[in-house]
Amino acid sequence: MPRKPRSIDVTQVTEWQDGLVRRTQDYLVAEEPLEIRIGRTPLSVTMRTPGHDLELAAGFLFAEGLIERREQILSLEYGKPNAKTRQASDNVVHVRLKAGLLKSESRRNFFINSSCGICGKASIEAVMARGIRRSNRNFFLDPAVLCTFPDTLKSSQSIFDRTGGLHAAGLFDAQGKLVVLREDVGRHNAVDKVVGWALLSEEIRLPLDRYALMVSGRGGFEIIQKALLAGIPLLASVSAPSSLAVRLAREAGMTLVGFLRGQRFLVYSGEERLQSKNATASEGRTELGAPARPRVQS
Repeated sequence: MPRKPRSIDVTQVTEWQDGLVRRTQDYLVAEEPLEIRIGRTPLSVTMRTPGHDLELAAGFLFAEGLIERREQILSLEYGKPNAKTRQASDNVVHVRLKAGLLKSESRRNFFINSSCGICGKASIEAVMARGIRRSNRNFFLDPAVLCTFPDTLKSSQSIFDRTGGLHAAGLFDAQGKLVVLREDVGRHNAVDKVVGWALLSEEIRLPLDRYALMVSGRGGFEIIQKALLAGIPLLASVSAPSSLAVRLAREAGMTLVGFLRGQRFLVYSGEERLQSKNATASEGRTELGAPARPRVQS
């Protein structure tokens, strides 16, 4: 095994405050490259925050369509130990897949930086062509429960508390329990780590059709794509989604929430899943806890 991953670095900075200048220390989120290899073939290099790298690799392979289930991974491990230190390589993950999974057109090298995501895949048609199923229509979430997600996510971000420089992705159940949280300098990496965790987990299996995903930052196209492939029916973010992300969510029947802060949020798609538990049996279940259609700002 490699040494314990270093997710935080310390540096000397100059602080200016109210005209006073002083030297002090500051924490920085670590960012290093991770190379994913299929056998001896380099497949991808992604800039990430060290930690949960095997989950990241598994989630990435799933999102790229190279695997569909855990059993297709024969082995997943860090690079060979260094002859001098006898420690496994921190920044290389070797994957061995079942024979025939890696097609010739998949043998490509591509570099992904921490803000890129799925560079080059620019059309909804390309995503939907991968056979994404319609999101679970029987998953419902109380808006009051949804509003607890940001505080729960933030309180669980141990690295963000010290650096202020990380994205997070958290998987929640319908009762608002945080099932798993992953942090990374790249928002798409954080989602890959969550999906990879589920893929490798013995307790929770894909598809994640009974869970909601909360992400820090914006809900971009690549985030929606990764969540849809994992079967997640509801995705919420603290910031805005992109226009292409909204179109993809609507096409796939996903509930997409943006600007989730305090007791306010905007619903861009699939508002029928947000149902208040306070609705009486005689009234029937009502969307967003109100008998009338909610007014959603555009």
